[in-house]
Amino acid sequence: MKRIALVVITMLTVAFAAAATAPTPVGRLPKREFRGAWLHTVYQEGYLRRTTAQNQAFIRNQLDSLRLAGINAVLFQVRPQADAFYASAYEPWSRYLTDGGKAPSPLWDPLAFIIAEAHARGMELHAWLNPYRVTASKRQVVAPQHKYYHSHKDRFVRYGGKIYFDPGIPENRDIIVDVVADIIDHYDVDGIHFDDYFYPYPERGLAFADDTSYSRYGGNTDRDDWRRSNVDKLIEAIHTLISQRKPWVRFGISPFGIWRNRTSDPRGSDTAGLENYDALYADVLLWAERRWVDYLIPQLYWKLDHRVAPYRVLAPWWDANSCGCQIYIGQDIACTMREDELAVKLQMTRAAEAIKGNCWWPGYDISANCGGIADSLATTHQATIALPPTYPHISSAAPRHSPKTRLHSDGVTIGWRVPKPQGKVSDEVRFVVYRFSADSAIDIDDPANIIAVTDADHYTATAPGIYVVTALDRVNNESHPSKPITIKP
Repeated sequence: MKRIALVVITMLTVAFAAAATAPTPVGRLPKREFRGAWLHTVYQEGYLRRTTAQNQAFIRNQLDSLRLAGINAVLFQVRPQADAFYASAYEPWSRYLTDGGKAPSPLWDPLAFIIAEAHARGMELHAWLNPYRVTASKRQVVAPQHKYYHSHKDRFVRYGGKIYFDPGIPENRDIIVDVVADIIDHYDVDGIHFDDYFYPYPERGLAFADDTSYSRYGGNTDRDDWRRSNVDKLIEAIHTLISQRKPWVRFGISPFGIWRNRTSDPRGSDTAGLENYDALYADVLLWAERRWVDYLIPQLYWKLDHRVAPYRVLAPWWDANSCGCQIYIGQDIACTMREDELAVKLQMTRAAEAIKGNCWWPGYDISANCGGIADSLATTHQATIALPPTYPHISSAAPRHSPKTRLHSDGVTIGWRVPKPQGKVSDEVRFVVYRFSADSAIDIDDPANIIAVTDADHYTATAPGIYVVTALDRVNNESHPSKPITIKP
């Protein structure tokens, strides 16, 4: 089996190499593609300095910039350090939003706000959490409102001067699951997202101080295997929770870009960098094989021909080792634009079978047009609107009814009914508006005909033509088109 996998990887590498040397294609862009952007809040002091009104204007401006660049999914960091950019039942308000864990004044809920604003723009919103980190520097202290920490300091570990949940303690897994449950029960998120921080990145000469928990819970298990098992149990528990509460909410993880090197495992990649499996105790492929995650976004933040971790090697490796899970590639904007590698990297991802899109780090660099990234995406690489991928393992049943469209009396506004959500995968939550010229066929497979995605019950036309509308359910299955409506010149 491992030998077969290596042959497949070699074949894919050859195919990817051909794509990487091909000229930029002229023609139809994908209609289905994950086009995500990470908006981090850790180390972002701007949220703390701005007023509520200024923060809300900032978020709107970010979303507008991202939408213009073709982004259709935002991964917003709502739990940077065991604290919250939302009204949490378990943890204090984030140190990056307010002083000392106090509620913002005037009171507002950034997660609820960005969900509404993203959905109004036809974009998905994934709530991004860091599971174990409590502080990110030696100087930081834990807010007095963090009742769990102050009541159970023995459940935490200080490593490199920073504080972490000890992943080996079952009660710690329970509280993290409760935090996720709180979010999905109270917020209409499209996804729950974890980043690459599981056990902390190793520091030379420092041991992670989990002797007590290992002695109590490790039994006769090898410590490395026990640590991996601790993370596995958390991932499985989050998957089980979501499946039971809101099965349409996708659970995704953005691991460090190397699972294992081939020198450590014949199944690994031809690389020589830090390994998820051995250093962070994250057995990412196991999670994909067991369908505990719905997507993976490996962080391939390196140059095409990086000496230790070449993108040209890792992209086909992840494609060959998707284990049936959807793969989106995490792209570092500054590196990609500095090296002039944008076109080649996107050609490689689009030539792949299991890779269904990309996610841009950080999203703020798009709004800043770092290296011309926003211009390149908007005019060339993401010039047409794309719908996010479907998730057939959750549901493949399209909405049964087409939207019943009507033309308002003003002659330019198309309306339709938005069914009341029933708390089901089949809820119709977004609508796709297509426009065609009078002499063209109605072709909803061509994304060039998509002019808007919205959660509203109407669209006001800005140009004459023939319009149809489709409905998307919670996992992006699309209905048949509505009856055509003609907007006259």
